[in-house]
Amino acid sequence: MLNVSGLQVFYGNIHAIKDVSFYVEEGEIVTLIGANGAGKSTILNTVSGLIRPTAGTIEFLDHSILNLTPHKIVRKRLAHCPEGRRLFLQMSVEENLEMGAYARDDIDMDAEMADVFSRFPILEERRTQLAGSLSGGEQQMLAMGRAMMSKPILLMLDEPSMGLAPILVEQIFDLIVELNETGTTILLVEQNAQMALSIADRGYVLETGSIVTMGNCIDLLNDERVKKAYLGG
Repeated sequence: MLNVSGLQVFYGNIHAIKDVSFYVEEGEIVTLIGANGAGKSTILNTVSGLIRPTAGTIEFLDHSILNLTPHKIVRKRLAHCPEGRRLFLQMSVEENLEMGAYARDDIDMDAEMADVFSRFPILEERRTQLAGSLSGGEQQMLAMGRAMMSKPILLMLDEPSMGLAPILVEQIFDLIVELNETGTTILLVEQNAQMALSIADRGYVLETGSIVTMGNCIDLLNDERVKKAYLGG
């Protein structure tokens, strides 16, 4: 579904992403793990068209999306739920969800919103509240719901557990699994490596802009280097 090859990204003189290649198959959960500053968010921002790479190819459903603008990439049903949620804090829950569907011409707003509310019932209770008044967990659900309004077949999630209490982290990861089981392919960037590897099919480990290890998640969970660096083992 997604194939990234030879990706190179610079911030000025800083070589942020160094010859990164990875792929995501339809129906998978694939995770990118690594320390802060490893380049995980930069990769997602590049795939979604927010950053232009210096070199490399990005193909989605066998077509290049390298030179497409972000809104055209969303129209192809590849959505990005960004780090830090990036909600419209002075707008209501309902208005934030409506913004998630801006790139779709064929939207049945009521039906799509009903689907989001069925997955995130708390959002229906809060639909008239300002997004800025929600708790951290509710804001994360809203960010995910907003991304789902574009009806993605591939959803990229950037640090969905950041700043959440452990019980909310479990809830968010349960929702990610549910989205995947109902047909959404997931590319997950996550610092909580234990949780990410526990739900994903395959993983890639990034260090300073390069992929240093990859494999199925059972193998990565048992890899001594990964355990020592990311799992507290």
